[in-house]
Amino acid sequence: MPLGTWLRAGTSAAALVLGMAGTATAAPAPASTASTAQAAVVTLRYDDSRAVGWESAIAAGVASWNANVSSVRLVEAAPGSAAEIVIVATTGWPQATLGPVRPGRQVRVELGSQAVDQGYNKTRIAAHELGHSLGLPDTKPGPCSQLMSGSSAGTACTNAAPNTTERSRVQSTYASALAALAPTNGRTLVDAP
Repeated sequence: MPLGTWLRAGTSAAALVLGMAGTATAAPAPASTASTAQAAVVTLRYDDSRAVGWESAIAAGVASWNANVSSVRLVEAAPGSAAEIVIVATTGWPQATLGPVRPGRQVRVELGSQAVDQGYNKTRIAAHELGHSLGLPDTKPGPCSQLMSGSSAGTACTNAAPNTTERSRVQSTYASALAALAPTNGRTLVDAP
């Protein structure tokens, strides 16, 4: 084949490829399923039917988390339905299973009256233990501004709101659709001083 024919064929092929590339990029891109999944809110249900005397503290702790993070939402489970977070009142020290809990799985929170008897704030206890369920470990010793400092902040501390770092950790833990595949830690953290 003469050189001129090769050049014409090569030029035509290059023009065809460039023309197709322009057409492909001009078409609107489909919505990304990954970004849609990342924008989804993970809903976790809690059952406090066995936490008599703690209802208002639990409601305040839940409200604190719901006001401070947007990737996960805590809602009360309908009576008799399954819940990811089972909350019970006990006579011991508060403790909880370290999450992060995922939809369809389950962790346990024990709200112990021993801490209340020693002067610790019920709402802070409830919010702190829910923080464990959401995957946050203790940060003891720590200041009152750290919700996860728990009892090390002292009995005068009533802060029930996560700080910027705590919010960020929970937010990123539940922001990705891949996070739903991560296992719950399963360790129980006892919050005695």
